[in-house]
Amino acid sequence: MTTLITAYRVMSMIVGTVLVIFILIAMPQKYLLDQPLGVEVISPIHGFLYAVFALIVIMLGFSDRWSLGRMVLILLAGTVPFVSFYAEHRTVEFLRAEGRLAPAGGRSGAENVDRSGDHEGRQPE
Repeated sequence: MTTLITAYRVMSMIVGTVLVIFILIAMPQKYLLDQPLGVEVISPIHGFLYAVFALIVIMLGFSDRWSLGRMVLILLAGTVPFVSFYAEHRTVEFLRAEGRLAPAGGRSGAENVDRSGDHEGRQPE
């Protein structure tokens, strides 16, 4: 499930960033400068990325047994500029509170290895 959480976090940031670029750059270019190229390029990219994001949210939601309402709200967050960043943050807080994700700055077992000695197994002098 950690892989799904990572995929969700990455896709949430990517989808949110592309949506902000679309809304703040491409849309004004189209309607204020009569240059539709940005919309023509970014719109299908955002659509594809959102479909991947939606698939990941659904997979994560079913594997973590989220309510349908939670999944729908998270999916809707990917359609409103800047809201996907907030939703990702809240989802991570929820997962940490439920114990499904390590606390921020937490260490895995591999990172807790004592490395006070040198590479030949001798202790420092």
